[in-house]
Amino acid sequence: MPATTRAVVVHAPHDLRVESTPVGEPGPGQVLVAVEAGGICGSDLHYYHDGGFGTVRIKEPMILGHEVAGRVAAFGDGVMGLRVGQRVALSPSNPCRRCRYCQQGLQQHCLDMRFYGSAMRFPHIQGAFRDRIVAEAHQCHPVAEGLSAGEAAMAEPLAVCLHAARRAGPLLGRRVLVTGSGPIGALAAIAARRAGATEIVATDVADAPLTVIRGLGVEQALNVASAPDALEAFTADKGHFDVLFEASGNERALVGALPALRPGAVIVQIGIGSAMTLPMNIIVAKEFELRGTFRFHEEFALAVDLMGKGLVDVKPLISATLPAERAVEAFALASDRTKAMKVQLAFQ
Repeated sequence: MPATTRAVVVHAPHDLRVESTPVGEPGPGQVLVAVEAGGICGSDLHYYHDGGFGTVRIKEPMILGHEVAGRVAAFGDGVMGLRVGQRVALSPSNPCRRCRYCQQGLQQHCLDMRFYGSAMRFPHIQGAFRDRIVAEAHQCHPVAEGLSAGEAAMAEPLAVCLHAARRAGPLLGRRVLVTGSGPIGALAAIAARRAGATEIVATDVADAPLTVIRGLGVEQALNVASAPDALEAFTADKGHFDVLFEASGNERALVGALPALRPGAVIVQIGIGSAMTLPMNIIVAKEFELRGTFRFHEEFALAVDLMGKGLVDVKPLISATLPAERAVEAFALASDRTKAMKVQLAFQ
């Protein structure tokens, strides 16, 4: 097989290149995957536009991408349950499985995590936007027949939201507010509905994502830019919603939602943005529970299973698919929330 593969590499802000990079042969317990589709995530956009987020910065060229699916091209010794040509969704989560957090079932907090396309450590962990990648067998999740590569690549963001739903606690019969109606907000709404939420209201500052999330069956989709008082109807009697999924990472979205939450409500912060200043008085007085949510682990297999059984339909979220050689164009499209929800790259 060729010793190199095509990859989408970020060198600096707005310096994205499609270039060749080495690819090895799969060793024991490893699989060579021919990547077919990869979704552009918010973190990919942060690396592309800003060179990182928070204190995480690109210090060397890095292959982007962690939402991918493809087919098994070859595998090394000791790999069971996979066959050449089989489509798999590739989990970017590769914990050490030895540290104290892995041993406690908290693999997302692994002390030696190697998560695709991450500059959190140096040397950086290279991503999966490439034609071929060698992965560990445990990262490869077989996909049901009939599920497209694009759908299978949505397993990663869906897993993020399934983990967020788990962090929220029981959702059966709950009234849920989602702030930020991009791909993560939309998938959070889907996860909440699957978990038994009886009412879901979503907000955003743009009409395009609200149109998509409205089609997913939420009760209301409100534009809080054109109608700043849109949530006021939910503030009577100290608030209405039991759970908030904050998916925008925007301080104004979180603070603006607090009056609509009932006392004792659970706030699950999914979106990551800049530092926030929060009104602690209302958080204390209404006894809110503020919970973070970070990545996922075992939820990835659940995401693949739910899509494979037709219990979750992610097709409405996929706005466009462009060939990998048009990566710069794809990143520009993915950055325009008025035109796209989820943009994917095609590698085959």
